[in-house]
Amino acid sequence: MISVLLVDDHELVRTGIEALLNAAEDITVVGMAKSGEEAVDAVVSLSADVVLMDVNMPGIGGVEACRRILQQYPEVKIVAISVHNDGPIPHQLLKLGVLGFISKGSPVEEMKHAIRKVMTGKRYLCSEVASNLAFQGLPGSNESPFSRLSQREAEVVTLILQGKTIKEMAAMLALSDKTVNTYRYRLYDKLQIKNDVELTRLAVKFDHIDTALI
Repeated sequence: MISVLLVDDHELVRTGIEALLNAAEDITVVGMAKSGEEAVDAVVSLSADVVLMDVNMPGIGGVEACRRILQQYPEVKIVAISVHNDGPIPHQLLKLGVLGFISKGSPVEEMKHAIRKVMTGKRYLCSEVASNLAFQGLPGSNESPFSRLSQREAEVVTLILQGKTIKEMAAMLALSDKTVNTYRYRLYDKLQIKNDVELTRLAVKFDHIDTALI
């Protein structure tokens, strides 16, 4: 039996997915969390085989939660789930060690298949994500400059676009104010911008702001 920790900030979504997964003979939901912080704590107490992680959540969010979980428990298998299939997030999660990525619009059977696949240690990407990753960096692909950022830099971008202060970002990411500022100016350099106003304009241009604000 594959034990699953379900992480999503919407109660209706959690309840619906729980019922659908528990209907499978070989999958059982052993716990649920409504934030990235709760997910990190729950992994310790529940010893779930697979974490089904919503990417876009308040607080530290799904990406940071994945990083913390895999840093402490690299054997845990994670399937990320998101309404967004493009942009830098899928690539960043795969670099962290996340094995699966599916869309929130995926059929239930695909979700079950992804869970079973990662349980064996193999990757599973929904077709949209696989296609986007395959074409990133090709001539004429109009690759987003945000794909050049590291996972931590991308997290800082998200928090900046959400209007967080340096102190708020530092607290949420468990970093010092100085370190957050270092990441901030490093990403400015990579994106070839000078301030948060230019960052916002660039995010709008490449449809990155929709991902950050959800």
